[in-house]
Amino acid sequence: MAATTHTVTNQAPPLVGYDVFASDRALADAVERHLSPEVLADARGELRTLGRSAGSAQAQAWGTLANEYPPRLRTHDRYGNRSDEVEFHPSWHRLLGKSVNAGLTAAWARPGGHVRRAAGFMVMTQVEAGHGCPLSMTHAAVPALRADPALAAVWEPLLTSLVYEEGLRPPREKAGVLLGMGMTEKQGGSDVRANTTEARPLDADGGYVLTGHKWFCSAPMSDGFLVLAQAAGGPTCFLVPRVLEDGTRNTFLIQRLKDKLGNRSNASAEVEFDGTTWARRVGEEGRGVRTIIEMVAATRLDCVLGSAALMRQAVAQAVHHAAYRRAFGGPLIDKPLMRNVLADLALESEAATVLGMRLAAAWDSGTEQERAFARIAVPAAKYWVTKRCTPLVAEALECLGGNGYVEESGMPRLLRESPLNSIWEGSGNIQALDVLRALRQEPAALDAFLTEVGRARGADHRLDRAITAVLTELADLDGIEARARRLAERMALVLQGSLLVRWAPPEVADAFCASRLGGDWGSAFGTLPHTLDLGTVVERARVEI
Repeated sequence: MAATTHTVTNQAPPLVGYDVFASDRALADAVERHLSPEVLADARGELRTLGRSAGSAQAQAWGTLANEYPPRLRTHDRYGNRSDEVEFHPSWHRLLGKSVNAGLTAAWARPGGHVRRAAGFMVMTQVEAGHGCPLSMTHAAVPALRADPALAAVWEPLLTSLVYEEGLRPPREKAGVLLGMGMTEKQGGSDVRANTTEARPLDADGGYVLTGHKWFCSAPMSDGFLVLAQAAGGPTCFLVPRVLEDGTRNTFLIQRLKDKLGNRSNASAEVEFDGTTWARRVGEEGRGVRTIIEMVAATRLDCVLGSAALMRQAVAQAVHHAAYRRAFGGPLIDKPLMRNVLADLALESEAATVLGMRLAAAWDSGTEQERAFARIAVPAAKYWVTKRCTPLVAEALECLGGNGYVEESGMPRLLRESPLNSIWEGSGNIQALDVLRALRQEPAALDAFLTEVGRARGADHRLDRAITAVLTELADLDGIEARARRLAERMALVLQGSLLVRWAPPEVADAFCASRLGGDWGSAFGTLPHTLDLGTVVERARVEI
């Protein structure tokens, strides 16, 4: 007999069946802004197709299943032979296949490729962030491999392929491959020059054998890995394939998978090299850090984009819930205090998106000035945007009340994921110190940064004052290392303010400058000046279904 004691009312419908790309006005505007007319129409069509797929019930179910059934390590086959394979739920493979097919590892092979890829990466991260790791590593490996043209000629077409093939086979037998990375060791962490993994040369063609370990190896199911090891000449970059040209398995001993706070659908491993692990040198001996630094810069940008995507999804869920939920005589979205909270969250999200997409455009440009700009802006952005992700997601979860604390809402998964990008590819202190390194060693980087923020000078008095304050910070070098976080934060905020003043709707730019730069703001979200046009800011962030 059916229960008749109550009827379910006043619940927001699921946020499903929508275009993740087109409904994100800040993201769609950035694509329009940064792509040339020659590629814009095709890119917009591709991204809208991807956006509709990402917003579908099917894709959202894939993301849920990939997390409910996390990867499993199989160290041996049924006969006792060492196999070292990682098994994933089919949903993981479906997500990865869709993202590869959408060009999320092919930025280097297409015009406007980095902007197109950045937008697609943000779209698919909102379905499930965990599968972004192999996409990011594969994408970022291309510039590092170009240090060896012969190696790049073999691997780059496979890395930038639009075909995903699961399973371990020789690369020449596959239509597309994935690459992972292993730099961190248990004794060194971010201090990769302290690595102890040893590399012994075998022949004059760049073949070596490795002995050692990696405490964090990203995407261990990949077809190959870029790793750092100590050769006679110092830290050197190597490519370690999982399967050798003759079809035999390389020695790649997966000791265990990490049991992580979030990022549950993705595998991160500890691996051992036993002295028979074959590797090919990439670049010169002793220049491994310089060789791999381009890969690190690209993955750091993906940390910015990934955090911006998590922010966007959290804001979309919060605004959606408030639009349908009624309390105290009307929709939550119309309540002045809730509107303040939502507007504040929307500002943070849009600022992160605009900054991440501007950095992607710098990679597409490729000019010396744009490279110099990215050199200092990427670590500043990585420091600040990834730090803002966790408090934003937590506040967005609170907008759903107790419903947001329940796993079925999807908000706990976003919250568990939110600290990750601040840690991976160098945590906060590493990024702040890298900003200082760019200031000290590359004068062109500061010039490019000041040129960029100066493009909005005179448009908002609060921005002008903030730029002046940054210049004052830079003029005082006493104790600057202890102030590195403060400096990175102020540089990121000034850059975000400059971009929003130039490109965002006036209501968004005004609210950002008043709060983040003008100081008319509290210590928690929802403390914007009440005189601002907050309704317009919230409506811009709303998803229509």
